[in-house]
Amino acid sequence: MFVCHMPVSFTSFLTDTGLEPADVRLLRHKDNRSDRGRGPYELWRDKLKLFNEYQSTQSPNNRSRLGSKYWASFVGAPNGETLFVGVYSVGFIGKNKKRLRQVHRDGTIAAGKIDVYRTRQTKFLEEYIGRLVIDWGSGERCWIQRADKQPKSVIEIRPEFKESAFPGYMRFREPLSRIEKLPSDWIQALKNARGVYVLTCPRTREQYVGSATGAGGFWQRWCDYLLNGHGGNVGLKSRKPSDYQVGVLEVAGSCSNEDDIRTMESNWKKKLQTREMGLTKN
Repeated sequence: MFVCHMPVSFTSFLTDTGLEPADVRLLRHKDNRSDRGRGPYELWRDKLKLFNEYQSTQSPNNRSRLGSKYWASFVGAPNGETLFVGVYSVGFIGKNKKRLRQVHRDGTIAAGKIDVYRTRQTKFLEEYIGRLVIDWGSGERCWIQRADKQPKSVIEIRPEFKESAFPGYMRFREPLSRIEKLPSDWIQALKNARGVYVLTCPRTREQYVGSATGAGGFWQRWCDYLLNGHGGNVGLKSRKPSDYQVGVLEVAGSCSNEDDIRTMESNWKKKLQTREMGLTKN
C-alpha cells in the first residue's frame, strides 16, 4: 500500500498520462436521493453497467459545468472516502427523446427532461481504478470541479480494490441506513447468523433488544425496520422512525431453535432493563 506523505496532486497523474487538465472535469458521485443499496458507490461496485447508465444522464442545469472532453469520475464511499473509478470520454447527445428509467431509485424520467451523454471508459489511469483515494476537500456539495483549477491531493494508492473485512459479530456496529449498502461478504455473514441484537436510538439514547430467528438472520431482520421504521415492534410504532445503530449482543448456536433464541432475548432484556428504561414493551 502506498500512502502519500508528501502532497501529490491528481492533476499530475492526468498530465503524466497525456491528458490536458483543462479538458477534464472531476465528478464526485454521491446521491442522497438514491434508494437503499442503489447509490453510485453500490452501482459501481456491484453493477457497473448501471453505474455508467446513471452517470450518462445529468441535469440540464449542469450542462455548462460538465462540458469537457473527459470526466475523471469518483464515488463517495460509505466511509467518506473519495475513490477513483475511471476516466471517461464524453460526448453530449441532447435531451432524452423517450422516457427513461432511473437506475438509482424507483421511477422514470419523462421525455425532454434530462441531458444524455455518451460516456465511454478510457484506458487512461485504468490501473488506478478502485485503488486511488483523493482528498476532495470540504466542498462535497460542489461535485463537479475543474481539474486544472481545483487540484486534489492523492491520499493513498492501494494494492487492489478491497473493502474492509467483516469485523466480527461482537464488533459489528452500523447505522440502520447502511445495512443494505454493506459489502457483500458482510451481508452474507449477517444472513448466516441468528441471535439477539440491540437497536440504539441516536435521538433519545434509548435501547431496544430484539431477536433474529428466521431465514436471512440478522440482516433480514434489520431490513424489516427499513420498510416501516418499526419492524412490527409495539415500542417502536409509537415513535418517529429513527436511524438506529444496530449491533449484535449474542449469536445463537447452529443447534439453537426459536425458543432458545427467545430465552436469550429475554435474558438480555433483563440485563439491560430495556423494559424499564428502554423501548421494549413486551
